[in-house]
Amino acid sequence: MQKGDVLFRQDQTTSGLYRVDSGCVTLQRTGLDGDTLTLHRAVSGGLFAEASVFSATYHCDAICSEAGSVIKIAKADIVATMQSNPTFSEGFTRLLAVQVQQYRAHIELLAIPSAKERILAAVQAGYLDSTVTELATRINLSHEACYRALRGLCDDEFMVRVGRGKYALPR
Repeated sequence: MQKGDVLFRQDQTTSGLYRVDSGCVTLQRTGLDGDTLTLHRAVSGGLFAEASVFSATYHCDAICSEAGSVIKIAKADIVATMQSNPTFSEGFTRLLAVQVQQYRAHIELLAIPSAKERILAAVQAGYLDSTVTELATRINLSHEACYRALRGLCDDEFMVRVGRGKYALPR
C-alpha cells in the first residue's frame, strides 16, 4: 500500500478485518463541516476493522497514512474459526474487551475541556507518535489550537520542543 491509498470507505460492504504488517493505516470520518476525525491509528502488528466481522458495512474510511503492507482476513474465516475454536473465540473477545476499555479512556480524554490539559493527557498516553496534525484529529482539536496549546505547554515547561513539529515531555 502507498500513502493515501484507500482500503475501504464508509458504508462499503464489509468483507473482513485487517492486520498491519508495516506502515500505518488511519481510520477516519469526515464531518459535515469537512473536518476529519481520526478514530483509530493502526501501526505494525495492529488490527483494524474488527467490528466488520459483525457489521454489514464499514463505519469509516481506512486510509494508508504511511506506505507499507496489510493482510486482509476474510469475515467468513473469522466467524468460522470463532464457531469451531473456543480458544480463538475467547482471545478475540478479550481483544475486543481491551479495545472497549481503551475507547472509554479515549472518550474521557476527549471530555477534557482545556486544550492544553487534553494535549498533555494525550501526550502522556502516547498519542504524539506521528504528526501534530494527526494528533489534533485524534483528540478533536483544530491543528491551529493544537499548535497554540503545545506552544503554551512549552512556555509553561510542561513540554519541550525537540525539533520542527516534534515535542516531548521534559526529562
